[in-house]
Amino acid sequence: MIQMIIDFAFKIIVVVAVFHLSKTLGGVTSIVDGNPLDTIKHELDNLTFIDQRLSVVYPLIQKFKNRIISDPLNITKSWVGSDICSYTGFYCDNPPDNLTAITLASIDFNGFQLTAPTLDGFLDQLPDLALFHANSNFFSGTISSNIAKLPYLYELDLSNNLFSGPFPSSILGMNTLSFLDIRFNLFTGSIPPQLFTKDLDILFVNNNNFIQKLTEILGSSHIFYLTLANNKFYGPIPGSIAKYFSGLSEVLLLNNMLSGCLPYELGFLTETVVFDAGYNLLTGPMPFSLGCLKKAEVVNFAGNLLYGGVPEVVCAMANLANLSLSDNYFVQVGPICRGLIKKGVLDVRNNCIRGQPEQRSAVECMAFFSKRKYCSYKQTYHLPCLSPGFSDSPMGLVVLLAEVVVKEVELQSRF
Repeated sequence: MIQMIIDFAFKIIVVVAVFHLSKTLGGVTSIVDGNPLDTIKHELDNLTFIDQRLSVVYPLIQKFKNRIISDPLNITKSWVGSDICSYTGFYCDNPPDNLTAITLASIDFNGFQLTAPTLDGFLDQLPDLALFHANSNFFSGTISSNIAKLPYLYELDLSNNLFSGPFPSSILGMNTLSFLDIRFNLFTGSIPPQLFTKDLDILFVNNNNFIQKLTEILGSSHIFYLTLANNKFYGPIPGSIAKYFSGLSEVLLLNNMLSGCLPYELGFLTETVVFDAGYNLLTGPMPFSLGCLKKAEVVNFAGNLLYGGVPEVVCAMANLANLSLSDNYFVQVGPICRGLIKKGVLDVRNNCIRGQPEQRSAVECMAFFSKRKYCSYKQTYHLPCLSPGFSDSPMGLVVLLAEVVVKEVELQSRF
């Protein structure tokens, strides 16, 4: 009797194991249903599609549906029948090569919270796909090299998922791509420099684990929106930054490992509205040329090793709404900058500025300035433009700069 019970229990365990294995491999939900491809073929024989192109993608969708491990919002409930254009997240349109045909043109899975071990065999096999957005899901694995064969794909958003491995180099072969968002994933290694020479308008690679010199990835491009934040890029900000980022409205370099002195060429980013290089290892005085950022509204250098005086020409920028310089080693602010402090525009907490609240201790400041500084002052006061708020007279500007230089030298001599 006991042996019969043991035999029965063993059979139950085998059945359950096979059941789960069939689901893991993308099979059907019953071990008696046979080959899942045979099941899909049987379904196809009994379905009528408004266009043959939709019948081609139907088995790809159903195979992917069987791979989904978790669907908390019950999104895939609608993925049944021949009306693919009504599936939640799927959108149809006329393909570029036949304006009378109907095909699956775009997919929007943003916020669906779907979990699947891979997109291979699905995303890379949809022949007419133009847009694929999958922000905030739990997709993982790597990106198939076959994605480069999709002739119309121009927007690819894989952000906020669990993709890993090196940068998907197959993307470099996509000539139609203009929008790429792979932020908030687990990609590692380096980014191929060729990426920055492609015809991309928008490129988001922030919040991964990329590690390499910043100078290794910069190249001539016309990218309008670029985020490199929250990675491990290191080395100095090159003096050629204006050449590479001249068209950017936002330059986001925060939370990396950038070091070295600030180049005066930052002042040539005349189209930049937001410049954020906070929480790096940047050092040296702040270039006066930053006062030439005529469109700048937000400038952030908080959490670095900058020192010297805060240039009045920077505080006088016409459109400035937020200037974050906290957690540095600045020693002086002039009357214009003090006015911004009162307005809450300028944050200089945790610096070495006498007379200002919430500053570093004298011991901490003396310890910092006792170490030799390697940044040259040669171009610190180079101002390639006249900042609004100052006299248009070259002589008046010279007098102003001379006064600031004298004050800064006097203040630095105290440490």
